[in-house]
Amino acid sequence: MAMAEDSDLEKTEEPTSRRIEQAREKGQVPHSRELGTFLVLIVAGAAFWMMGGWFMRRSIAIVEKSFTIESQVMREPSLMLPRLAEISGDALFAYSPLLSLLLLAAVAPPFFLNAWVFSPQALAPDFNRLNPLTGFGRMFSWNSLMELGKAILKAGLLGGVAVGLVWSQRDEIFGLLGESLEAGLVHAGNLVSFSFLMMAAALLLVVAADVPFQLWQYFDKLKMTKEEVKQEMKEMMGDPHVKGRIRSLQMQAARKRMMAAVPTANVVVTNPTHFAVALAYRTGMAAPKVVAKGVGAIALKIREVAHENGVPIMEAPPLARALYKHADLDSEIPSALYGAVAEVLAYIYQLANWRQVGGVYPAPPHDLPVPPELVPVGA
Repeated sequence: MAMAEDSDLEKTEEPTSRRIEQAREKGQVPHSRELGTFLVLIVAGAAFWMMGGWFMRRSIAIVEKSFTIESQVMREPSLMLPRLAEISGDALFAYSPLLSLLLLAAVAPPFFLNAWVFSPQALAPDFNRLNPLTGFGRMFSWNSLMELGKAILKAGLLGGVAVGLVWSQRDEIFGLLGESLEAGLVHAGNLVSFSFLMMAAALLLVVAADVPFQLWQYFDKLKMTKEEVKQEMKEMMGDPHVKGRIRSLQMQAARKRMMAAVPTANVVVTNPTHFAVALAYRTGMAAPKVVAKGVGAIALKIREVAHENGVPIMEAPPLARALYKHADLDSEIPSALYGAVAEVLAYIYQLANWRQVGGVYPAPPHDLPVPPELVPVGA
């Protein structure tokens, strides 16, 4: 018994969708710092690699413009601020593509982890974080050790890649001394951009290890005990809103199946407007079967579907009310109504034959043999 109780208290069950949704409402979502760092760095490196020459030329032009001071500006201090605003605007325009790309890269990581969520609860102050004992515990926690390991791994990886890049490009680096200033700056910018891009790409190894670990750690923290799963199921099944939603979905599904069966009916018996019952009879059936029935708006829909599919509609108020009350959906009609339904089906067959070969128009049946006790009072 004790072992069974212990197993119920162990968090061995995967988190339910409701548990995950509750965590998201609190702002608890998986996140990877390494993924964010990698995206920002790789986008920055790619931007400098593809647009490095343009950035360099624009920067040189801005510097030249900044140090070219007109005599009028020197004599009029009021012109200095507009001059500064003009130069700042040029710099902002020059680097606006890079800033836009970096902004997109900074907000993109949550989309990769399906972790984009806005939670007001996460913005609420948490005074437990100010507890020095709690902070001291976090310093020596498993997460801190993992972060230390990742930092050492990144440092070693990036250092090794940097040494390899410098060694492989040593001839080009020394060749910069023989180039003109403008050509050397552009060439140096390309070398720096390429090296930066390669070092950022090296972080992909760290990201490939960190993202699965962060996802595993996130879902592991949300694991539930068997007792928690049972309690959550009880709460969900006992929620009147959930029950109502389930009943609504079930009714919608049943209604769709019922409307899909109306075209297979031989006849629709109506009240004429309040009730509608669709009957089907095929060779081999012991008795006609109700394939659809409804009252009010549903009855009107049954009539519309029947009219669209060429199913005959016959007004027989007592029979329609009796069928609606005493015949279940997808079930055979009561034996007490065999005679009345037989007359209706005979008339429908005669009507179909008249439409094919002509002749005398069949007279619709009157005073169908519907037992009075089967007709609902007040219907």
